[in-house]
Amino acid sequence: MVEYKKGHLRDTMAALNFSRRLLVLFFVIGWCLTWASCTYVEKGIDQTVGGPNPPADTTVTLVLNEKEEEPPEPPQIMPPPSGPLKITTTDAVLLSLTNNRSLVVEKLNPAITKTFEDTERAVFDPNLAAELWGGRTDGENQARSGSLTEDFIKDEGVGVISLEQFFPTGTTVTLEGATEMNNSSLYQDAFYWSRLGLTVNQAILRGYGSDVNLVRLRQARLETRMSEFELRGFTLALVAQVEETFWDYALAKRQVEIYEESLKVARRQVSETLSLIEVGRLAKSELPAVQAELAAQEQGLIDARSERETLRLQLLRLLNPAGRDLWQREVDLIYQPTLPQVILDEVRAYVDMGLRMRPLLNEARLKLMQNDLEVVKTKNGLLPLLDLFVTLGKSGYANSFSRSVSNITGEYYDAFVGLRFQYPIYNRDPRSRYERATLSREQAQKSLENLSQLVELDVRTAYVEVNRAREQIKASATTRIFSEETLLVETEKLRVGKSTSLLVAQAQRDLLISRIAEVEALAGYINALINLYTQDGSLLARRGIVAPGRKPVKISNFDAEEMTKSRS
Repeated sequence: MVEYKKGHLRDTMAALNFSRRLLVLFFVIGWCLTWASCTYVEKGIDQTVGGPNPPADTTVTLVLNEKEEEPPEPPQIMPPPSGPLKITTTDAVLLSLTNNRSLVVEKLNPAITKTFEDTERAVFDPNLAAELWGGRTDGENQARSGSLTEDFIKDEGVGVISLEQFFPTGTTVTLEGATEMNNSSLYQDAFYWSRLGLTVNQAILRGYGSDVNLVRLRQARLETRMSEFELRGFTLALVAQVEETFWDYALAKRQVEIYEESLKVARRQVSETLSLIEVGRLAKSELPAVQAELAAQEQGLIDARSERETLRLQLLRLLNPAGRDLWQREVDLIYQPTLPQVILDEVRAYVDMGLRMRPLLNEARLKLMQNDLEVVKTKNGLLPLLDLFVTLGKSGYANSFSRSVSNITGEYYDAFVGLRFQYPIYNRDPRSRYERATLSREQAQKSLENLSQLVELDVRTAYVEVNRAREQIKASATTRIFSEETLLVETEKLRVGKSTSLLVAQAQRDLLISRIAEVEALAGYINALINLYTQDGSLLARRGIVAPGRKPVKISNFDAEEMTKSRS
């Protein structure tokens, strides 16, 4: 038993010393396989999926005087930590792009979505695995020389290390090194077996080719692009909301001023009416009409101030300026009192722009491309599983670990070639997947056509609204001029006793309405332009804003513009 233990210790030390050589050899071969994967396989994947894996685009900045070569740094708005916030429309947009919390949250989505690309790309990464175990058995079995039993002590150990690589062609290559030790007290020497093998498995039908095996990676990349267009659409909506709220707040402030001026006129009219009643030129029955008008003006002023305060809070929420006491800050707007001189192109130009640049349409096109890939994958899934596998190995046998490894170069080998076949009798699951993918693809196609029509409707409707709002400016100004003259005439007639306080009050009401309608027409025209540029997807470019999704998606077998032209 002492000699057995000494021999076992000697073999163990020899095994530990020589195991390092086996590991070095294995890792050299594995490194070669990994290097081939990191160069040729990675380059092949990049070429097949349309280039190397770019980072997710989350850039949203405002660039003034933008140049294609090298855009200058955007201006930095540094509002005071407290006090009134004095801003132009450009300042408001820049503040929202920098500080708006909803946009900050939305900008994380493309980066999050892009992690799924790395998940799908990991399918083609080399996989290194190792297993090592050992143990002892102290037992009894049938004696070798008769029917009696005898005691035995058996030490066993197994070590396996493997490197596996799956290629986009449907090929799986596995490099494996294994060794096994069996040392029993029933035998004089220990027995060692070592093997170095290579297995290649090639899909012939189902799972064959990079077009099928790269589908999920392509779909993940399309999903990342969709998230970038979602970010662009959110930014587009945010900028439009900021500008519309800016002008709505300017309108609300002007309405408060109009009500305050009109209230002064109404109070003066009440005072004049009282004076005329005192001198006997008017009856007391004329007083309730002007007093009612005064009360109505006060009611209107209360509502106008409430609307102004509400819009101030909404604008502060959108801008989220730095500093304390966010909700208590006043906002002073800086803008030109004159209207922008805009010459509209033909409506067809805006429709074409919308069909190219609307983020929602580009998302739908990417979704259609995803469904096309799903059809390719599920169609391949209809095929039976037929794999060709080849296994080659060299083995060494000896009474020590080092000799078993050195004997691998000897005459002992194993070689196997075979086919693996599998096909469900009814094949219902793959057929249902393929049918679902086909129907989803058709649904995506119809949805894209419907969405294109809705986009054209939105653009044309916004175009009509711009023309209507522009014409309303002149009409409302004319109405206001005549209302002023009417009020002057009725006031003079009242003073000479040829009119009534009721008619004067009505003239004051008409003038107030016409003045408010005039400023509403001005603000409405600006907001109509903003809405038109939002519907055709050009608002960000017109404002010099760089955001993801600057290049529209093109689908070779589907041209939304040609489809729309054929309808018109």
